Amino acid sequence: MAVPPIAARRSAKGDGIVTLLTDFGTRDAFVGIMKGVILGVNPRARLVDLTHDIEPQDLRAGALVLRSAVRYFPRRTVHLAVVDPGVGSARRAIAIATPHAFLVGPDNGVLAPAALALGIKRAHTIDVERLTAVKILRQPVSATFHGRDVFAPVAAHLSAGLPVQSLGPATGGIEELALPACRTSAGKIAGEVIHVDRFGNLVTNIAEGDLRQLNGFSPAHLSVSIAAMRIRGLVPAYAAVAEGGVLAIIDSWGQLEIAVRGGSAAQRLAADRGSPVQVAVI
Repeated sequence: MAVPPIAARRSAKGDGIVTLLTDFGTRDAFVGIMKGVILGVNPRARLVDLTHDIEPQDLRAGALVLRSAVRYFPRRTVHLAVVDPGVGSARRAIAIATPHAFLVGPDNGVLAPAALALGIKRAHTIDVERLTAVKILRQPVSATFHGRDVFAPVAAHLSAGLPVQSLGPATGGIEELALPACRTSAGKIAGEVIHVDRFGNLVTNIAEGDLRQLNGFSPAHLSVSIAAMRIRGLVPAYAAVAEGGVLAIIDSWGQLEIAVRGGSAAQRLAADRGSPVQVAVI
């Protein structure tokens, strides 16, 4: 049965924000159960669903979506992410205190890009706590649902003001997630698609900053090539091209994105994660 909240260690207000990101979907009750556990510990918690539509066990997609969101929440928000192919294994369960927010989830790389986005310079310098404070966890801990028994109660206690140091002993670092890096040579950038969103837009690993380092950079004088398509210039908005037109744009993540106005670039170009992308100044 669930352990009662540690009221003496709560903050005076206790109405912290908890965001949730999972690959659970909404067909089953998993997400609702996690919310029930959080509210059972901290009834004043404010819950925000980032997404529960990450493809099953897709760590990279979960990590990228989490990274894209964490900077837009108030200080001391607790970001709970459960994309956990190794649930029940020896992988650690962790909480990370960053200068801006807390991250809670499995130590399998899904939290690492968000930790860097929140001001941590290198992963091994992160103040990480192993979740060994057994009295905080739901007992017995299921081998298949750590979202309910480990991560949800920890996130709830953090949202209520429990110091992160109370969760367990500090550890030396976290599991990093290897994300493909773009390469620049001879005035060109070679990258690839790293994410396909629900609209079929192709998000690449080429950041706006990478483009600006090209000699002679100008949004109008770039050539973006993918599959058999060559796109001339970046546009400021999707509406800058006709319906059905293929375009290149800097998206809300600050990354080079290839899209089709009113359609799916993934389908139109037969492209997916890993598809190569080339950029050059023309």
